[in-house]
Amino acid sequence: MIRAIRFAACLGFSIHPETWKAVKRNAPLIEKVSKERVQQELTRILLESPRPGDAVDALSEAGLLAVILPEVEGMKGQDQPPEFHPEGDVYTHTIMMLNAMSDRSLRLAYAVMLHDIGKPGTARNVGGRIRFDNHDRFGSHMTESVMKRLRFPSDDVKAVSYCVANHMRFMDVKRMR
Repeated sequence: MIRAIRFAACLGFSIHPETWKAVKRNAPLIEKVSKERVQQELTRILLESPRPGDAVDALSEAGLLAVILPEVEGMKGQDQPPEFHPEGDVYTHTIMMLNAMSDRSLRLAYAVMLHDIGKPGTARNVGGRIRFDNHDRFGSHMTESVMKRLRFPSDDVKAVSYCVANHMRFMDVKRMR
């Protein structure tokens, strides 16, 4: 089922309506597929698709994302301050970021996909403003769990978790000497 979406995303075709219905109907069965196989197909989507965000969104539409990456699916509907994120919720931001990647690597792709994974769990309203205090550290722990669940080598788990934990430092790059 993931491979069907990968082929469509990478080769630029649409999935036949009957096949799409079958994928949606059988999406919960993806749980029976080995985590290593899921990870391989997902990695190929992120690295080979011209628009990996759109492919991840197709996984969501099919009902597969909720099974293989419920943490990413859980970003849907999490509002963000519009002055910083006029594009909308955390999920939409993530899909846009995935589509904006140019020079891709496995670690970069997963760091981009998971960089704001901690926002829903840390969201709070302070004085009428949405805050995500420590979402980077919280998200780093979630990332480690996700990467281990997908059976990544420990070096990749550490590297991607480190990127997620430190992604907020880039806000200050322009002010650094």
